[in-house]
Amino acid sequence: MNSIVDDGISFRPLDIDDFDKGYSECLQQLTEAKFTKEQFIERFNQIKKQSDTYFLIVAVDVKLNKIIACGTLFVEKKFIRNCGKCGHIEDIVVNNNYRGKNLGLRIIEQLKCIGSQAGCYKIILDCSEANVKFYEKCKFERKGVQMSIYLPTPKL
Repeated sequence: MNSIVDDGISFRPLDIDDFDKGYSECLQQLTEAKFTKEQFIERFNQIKKQSDTYFLIVAVDVKLNKIIACGTLFVEKKFIRNCGKCGHIEDIVVNNNYRGKNLGLRIIEQLKCIGSQAGCYKIILDCSEANVKFYEKCKFERKGVQMSIYLPTPKL
């Protein structure tokens, strides 16, 4: 995916220099996401080695050189559906100051396009009840029920 610039906002893949452009701060508007630059670089390099599995997109305010939105597509390789692939959209967030400009929609559209190009037979996501209307606007439909269990952090 090449960088797309529109209205002073650039959409592009996550880059190793994006820690200094506020990637963690952007994610913190979604959930707990504090990590050091060293942790970011280590995880970035791990993800980069799996370039057919992880696709992280950011939106950057070009004037401020600051990340203002982001999202991830994870491609799961399965045995079902003729050894098909299922895309999982995760970690969609738009900085509070930039909401209402369709940035989330544009990131979702790019991730759906990447999923299609990667050969996914479907793309799924989990969201809160408050975000259902947004994802329906992005052409997703309710399907099933999400369940989760949070495990204790292992002590090394």
